[in-house]
Amino acid sequence: MQRRHFIQTAGASAAVLGAPRLFAQSWPSGPIRLVVGFPPGGGADALARVVAQKLSVLWNQPVLIENKAGASSTLAAEYVAQQPSDGSTLLLSTINSHALAPAVMPKLRYNPVRDFVPVALLGLTPNLLIAAPTQNAKTVKDIVALCKAQPGKITFGSAGPGTAQHFALELFKLRAKVDALHVPYKGSAPLLTDLIGGQIHYSFETMAAATPHVSSGRVIAIAQTRGKRVKAYPNVPTMQEQGFDKFETMNWYGISGPGQLPPAIARKMNQDVNTVLAMADVQEKFDTLGVEDGGGSMEKYAQLVQSELSKWAKVAKEANVTVNG
Repeated sequence: MQRRHFIQTAGASAAVLGAPRLFAQSWPSGPIRLVVGFPPGGGADALARVVAQKLSVLWNQPVLIENKAGASSTLAAEYVAQQPSDGSTLLLSTINSHALAPAVMPKLRYNPVRDFVPVALLGLTPNLLIAAPTQNAKTVKDIVALCKAQPGKITFGSAGPGTAQHFALELFKLRAKVDALHVPYKGSAPLLTDLIGGQIHYSFETMAAATPHVSSGRVIAIAQTRGKRVKAYPNVPTMQEQGFDKFETMNWYGISGPGQLPPAIARKMNQDVNTVLAMADVQEKFDTLGVEDGGGSMEKYAQLVQSELSKWAKVAKEANVTVNG
């Protein structure tokens, strides 16, 4: 009896001790790539680099940023969807790649639900309705009145067709019942240059791109588009506070893996991303970017993707927004 008990105990101990070794065999052994669908230096890239640096330390292996910019981050998403599902390649998934593009691009060569595993939500950030200080209409109420007085003539810039700025404008047009002119650019930099110079009137710009110009006084922030004010802009009212009930648009960022990523790896990564997001210096950096409410389970991120897919598909249909590609 004692010998049998010893054998059973030894076997159980071996199983416990063997579990990490078995997991280590399935964990990627070399560098892990986090693919970002935007150029270096932008808000998404900055956020990804903060997380990658911390995960490199936590995992004791390099987590490298790989920028594959183009087509509102859909090129990066398409690339990652085709990579091996072994944890060696991850995507900085965004509202552009996983909600807006599917709503307006019928020829998209990936499915944001079927072809990806949602690892973790990094956070949400609003758009900012901004203008040059020289604009006369500096409240949402006044902008609505201006658009109604000059239908189709008040210009709103975006970083391109089907981007977060474009969709925020379309939602504004629907809710305010106004006609405004969408002016697409090839990114936020030329948009902001023209807005500061007075070539266009307004933009629902991303907070990360707009903030340096708001801080310098070259543009003014009129409204933010989440349901609550973020810490970075405590004195800028929301669209809801200015009379647009349930008006909410937000950029969001997460980490996703290819569609067959093993559950054990995905959940380990989720746990470690949550550890990173709880670090004080990471929270401080995210606050300056206006990125809040990240973390939580894989299921939380999956639910966000599903709800955003449904929301923006409806807006695209109502506003008749389509993008070739």
